[in-house]
Amino acid sequence: MTENETSDSHPASTARPRVSGRIGAIAESATLAVDAKAKALKAQGRPVIGFGAGEPDFPTPGYIVEAAVEAARNPVNHRYTPAGGLPELKAAIVAKTRRDSDYEVAPEHVLVTNGGKQAVYQAFAAIVDPGDEVLLPAPYWTTYPEAVKLAGGVPVEVFADETQDYLVTVEQLEAARTDRTKVLLFCSPSNPTGSVYPPEQIRAIGEWALAHGIWVVTDEIYEHLTYDGARSVSMPVEVPALADTCIVLNGVAKTYAMTGWRVGWMIGPRDVIKAATNLQSHLTSNVCNVSQRAAVVALTEDLSAVQEMRVAFDRRRRAMVGMLNDIPGVQCPTPQGAFYVYPSVRGVLGKQIRGRVPTTSAELAGLILDEAEVAVVPGEAFGPSGYLRLSYALGDEDLAEGVGRIQKLLGEAR
Repeated sequence: MTENETSDSHPASTARPRVSGRIGAIAESATLAVDAKAKALKAQGRPVIGFGAGEPDFPTPGYIVEAAVEAARNPVNHRYTPAGGLPELKAAIVAKTRRDSDYEVAPEHVLVTNGGKQAVYQAFAAIVDPGDEVLLPAPYWTTYPEAVKLAGGVPVEVFADETQDYLVTVEQLEAARTDRTKVLLFCSPSNPTGSVYPPEQIRAIGEWALAHGIWVVTDEIYEHLTYDGARSVSMPVEVPALADTCIVLNGVAKTYAMTGWRVGWMIGPRDVIKAATNLQSHLTSNVCNVSQRAAVVALTEDLSAVQEMRVAFDRRRRAMVGMLNDIPGVQCPTPQGAFYVYPSVRGVLGKQIRGRVPTTSAELAGLILDEAEVAVVPGEAFGPSGYLRLSYALGDEDLAEGVGRIQKLLGEAR
């Protein structure tokens, strides 16, 4: 059979898209894209400073690394292990959750995942059916809406701007609720804004969700990075009756500078965790055993290394906020958690800067990269335009130099 005969005999095959609509609709991670572009430019010899990636600049503490080296030498870690996680790590997560959150769970409530992103996806995959609506407080982490859509859900943005410190209210959530609302995504301390919900507001939101039979997926991965007396509290602790319709997400990436180790977890009701474990058994099987062994040590040792990192983050946070607020047209609330600032740049948009007139934060971010050789993430990655996200998880000198370049450039706006 000739090539033409093959084509003619299967005309429908040539009209079918090569990539599925479900996967083709997924947007690239904007934060990783900005980080990759910054690194590529640096590799070309350009003095680019990147504020894009949400990644501590500290090395993983040495005692955790040594535990991994020892684990790699042990043949027991060269084999498959349970898809849901090593029993030792599940036990460590149970103990850590009791210690840090005062939340009592059992090992069967825990699933160890390949980083926090897998936990996010599997949480939605386990409880969302096609057409279910997920309330998504904005600004939001760029992965959340994509994970919702991949699970067949419909993300519904609920936007809170800088005038309310990026914290959504019960009234806003209620206004967005419909008879199709199934889940609320909650993140405190927040990525991308660094905002921390006070306990009374967390309690009110949890009670609202409970009253309306709405699931809560709460991301607590920045729990140890808080400042100015702010306190991270867990929603199912504030509202114990919510535990049966709540999934808690966490991981070692941010707290222990272990972004590349890929160990996260989800905590939830037994039936949901069992379903998500079944999914993971086909999707990835077990998380890397060496990383799991390292995570056991990370969770069972004290938090002194974390405290050292937090002191540095706090210093950088205050320096960055002060420098950004010195720029005319920029308004930067002081974040109380994580390692990001989220300034409004709406006062700069529409002004001429070196012959260009950016009208969106995406255009402004491109201008900053081209003219100042500084990489930032535009607000479009996290919700409405008009904002930038900058991570202060980088060295003090680079921070001062990078923000100084932004100050100089935006100071030319007319």
